[in-house]
Parts: sequence; C-alpha cells; structure tokens
Amino acid sequence: MDSCKTLFFTIIIPYTILSAGTERGHLMADAYLKTNYHTHTTFCDGKDSAEENVRAAIGKGFAHLGFSAHSLYPFSLAGNLNHTEHAAYVAEIRRLQRAYAADIAVHVGFEADYIPGICVPRFDAYAAFAPEFLIGSVHYVYDGSTLFAVDHTPQILLDAVHTVYHGDARQLVGAYFAAERAMLAAGDFTIVGHADLIRKFNGTLRLFDEQDDWYRREVQETVRAIARAGVIAEINTGAISRGYMSDPYPSDYMLSLLRERNVPVMINADAHTADALDCAFDCARACAKKAGYTETAYLVDGAVRFCAL
Repeated sequence: MDSCKTLFFTIIIPYTILSAGTERGHLMADAYLKTNYHTHTTFCDGKDSAEENVRAAIGKGFAHLGFSAHSLYPFSLAGNLNHTEHAAYVAEIRRLQRAYAADIAVHVGFEADYIPGICVPRFDAYAAFAPEFLIGSVHYVYDGSTLFAVDHTPQILLDAVHTVYHGDARQLVGAYFAAERAMLAAGDFTIVGHADLIRKFNGTLRLFDEQDDWYRREVQETVRAIARAGVIAEINTGAISRGYMSDPYPSDYMLSLLRERNVPVMINADAHTADALDCAFDCARACAKKAGYTETAYLVDGAVRFCAL
C-alpha cells in the first residue's frame, strides 16, 4: 500500500475510488429505552452534522445515540471517513457527549469495514481513538484485484454478477457470506452490521431466491459464525428509510436462527439523515418479537445491557 493511505485498485466495476451469543438466563431487563448506535454524519456519507443528529435524537426521545462513521482505517475510500479525520471526528463526538450529557447519552464508535488483506474491524486497530464500540460490516467484495460495493447501486451489483461471476449470482452471494464469516473469525468488534446486506437490491434485481436451500445454508452457516463470535446482531432499518426494502436486515428467517442460538440483538437505524434516526422502529420491534425476542441490547460505557422490547 502506498504511504498516502488511500486505496487504489484496478477496477473493472464502475465504482469511484478516492483518497457466541450466550444465554442470559433469568436476568431482569431494564424498561424499554429508545436507542440507536448506527448513525452516519457529514464526516462520512451522512447528510447532517453530528450535532444536528443529537438535537434530532433528543426531540425523538432517544436515551442513547451512538455515532458510527464509515471507516477503513488506516486507509481512505469514497464515502468513508478520511484516514486523516478520525481524531477530529472523535473529538467532535466527545464534545457533544459533554454538551448534551443532561439530555442524552452520546457514544462514539466506528462502522469498521472488512476487506481481506486490507482492513479488519478490531479494537486494537482503533486503539488510538478509544471507541466505545465497533460495528463490523462487509460492504465490499474483493478478490485481490477487483473491488465492488454490494450496496452502492443496483447497476454496480448487476455488473459485478456479469463481469466478475459470469452471470452466476450464486457465486456472488457465496463470496459475500464467505467475507462475513471471515470477518467474524478475524475481527474483534461489538456489533455485526446488516448481516445479510446482499439482500438490499434483490427485490429489484431478483438475482436469487431466499427460499432456495443453497441460500438458506449460507445463512445458517453465517448465523453459526455470528454466535461463535459472541457479538450483537443489529436489526437494521436503513434500507427501509432509503426506499430499497420494506423489511429490515436481517430477514425473518435469519432472525429466527439468531434467536435459536441466543444471539443478542439491537435495533439500529443506519441513519444517514437526522430524520431517519427512528425510521421503522415499530417494524423492527415487531420482527424481533415475531422471532421470539423479548429484549434488545444497548451499550453503556462499552458494556452490554438489555432493555425490554
């Protein structure tokens, strides 16, 4: 990698590059709290400032708001926090923690990407910034020469199927879930982000059938990896707020498997605007209850606590 810390690849996809869940037994959960730990701001690809998000969260009755700037530290990629701005981002969130402490608990974290051979979501990689939490996410599939985002646009995903996988969407899906499992094995993070993000454009593109046995096996294997990793799985409403899906990640099927393995869940907005901070939370809570959950996780000083649904 070059010294300027910016990723460069030979890209054939039209994408612009820039600079184990544990049983809780009979512990009593807290009363319901409105929380969100997946928030993007103008530091990355969000539309509103961190302070605008804090003010909106207070108005919406949030008890906890976590910021999670997209990051591939120590590198930079379009739509992510620049590697030179991590310290400034953390300083601003810490300032907001102090300024609004009487009204809301504000938390600083990162949505840290996994790209094999390049970046892994691990607390030791972010030690200089002392984040309270990390969301580990796979947005990109990378085979060592070709990089593309699975959630950027439907056209990019379709081009990848035809150009990289010769029209075989099953290979694409397998590569995505394999990257998820590799991240879970190699990473050290708090929350796994949108664990079946590959579904985002499938309602439009119809590239695969989620009912097929091969797809369900990919989901089953990934759920086992999530449980082994001992992380929280988020119920993410971001694709609903952006008009791509009518249901959250993960699917009802995946969520039911997570519940069978006692993987804790939390409801997150993946908000890119302040208005979307609580988008479709009622839907997410209903999905959690349908799967058999009675409580969701939240974080205080990096420690996991639980509140009633």
